[in-house]
Amino acid sequence: MALNAIATGEGQEAAALLEHTRETVNPELRRAVESLPGSMRRVAMYHFGWEEADGTPAAGHAGKAIRPALVLAAVRALGGDPDRAVRAAVAVELAHNFTLLHDDIIDEDSRRRGRPTAWTVFGTPDAIIVGDAMMALALRLLAEDPHPASAQASARLAACVVELCAGQQADCAFEQRDRVSLDECLTMAMAKTGALLGCACALGALYAGAGPDEVDAVDGFGREAGLAFQLIDDLIGIWGDPEHTGKPAGADLLARKKSLPVVAALTSGTEAGRELAGLYAGPMSGDDVQRAAAAVDRAGGRDWAQAHAADRMGRAVHQLSRAVPDLGAAGGLLALAEFVTRRTR
Repeated sequence: MALNAIATGEGQEAAALLEHTRETVNPELRRAVESLPGSMRRVAMYHFGWEEADGTPAAGHAGKAIRPALVLAAVRALGGDPDRAVRAAVAVELAHNFTLLHDDIIDEDSRRRGRPTAWTVFGTPDAIIVGDAMMALALRLLAEDPHPASAQASARLAACVVELCAGQQADCAFEQRDRVSLDECLTMAMAKTGALLGCACALGALYAGAGPDEVDAVDGFGREAGLAFQLIDDLIGIWGDPEHTGKPAGADLLARKKSLPVVAALTSGTEAGRELAGLYAGPMSGDDVQRAAAAVDRAGGRDWAQAHAADRMGRAVHQLSRAVPDLGAAGGLLALAEFVTRRTR
């Protein structure tokens, strides 16, 4: 009962932080998006949920705002002023959405946030171009920011995106290979997901005036929490409720993605792992997806992913303690990390 109460309290704190972040960041984010030329602006406004495809206003939202919330929470944890880091938070969110637009095309995902993805509505070329423009906007915001940390932040974000692209390329390459090791998959996930969460925390530390050791420590916190996030996301990709995810049940299995629970199952040496390998050898029907999900579970993929996510969160807290010895001052960061690794959708 006490543990449930603690989890509920942390969930409420994270929800409040995310709501405050959206209220703080979204006006500046929207101004940046509205600065795009007309045709690109229309695609971007649709992607963020602010407009329908025909340009009429929409009641959607721009996402959970986890990454900009990490920027502001890291500033606060290290004694800085979050109000001076809003542009950095917006830059991180633009970079994140650059990846979403491209990922939807690469993965051929037809749904995001409960409605058709931008590329299915406006076409692949426009979605790619708008994604590129968002990344350029992110770097421009930092370049124009008078804060003394903006140059370091810009360089760090650019380096992070290169690493992220390398992770995405590895992910695509894995789909063409019969065998992928768990270590390779973890390295890919750290680059593809952990790097940007780490960068968000690092930018917050830079804007708080932290030294190199503290910046690297909070980057490590974000990376480890990001890997835990990816593990949970992969579980949701197999067992998530379509009503909440906006995607078909077992979408990752249907696409034969080599997600972390799947690779754990494929490399388990179990009969269920061999059954899964057989299913992954060819196209899958709806019944095959259900069989594959059951095989991942029986082979230990689900249990391994849940346990490894908890282990990575332990590592994240250790990294954070190097920068903020009194973890009470980092309550926002811890609440956000807890939120993203305990979510079910």
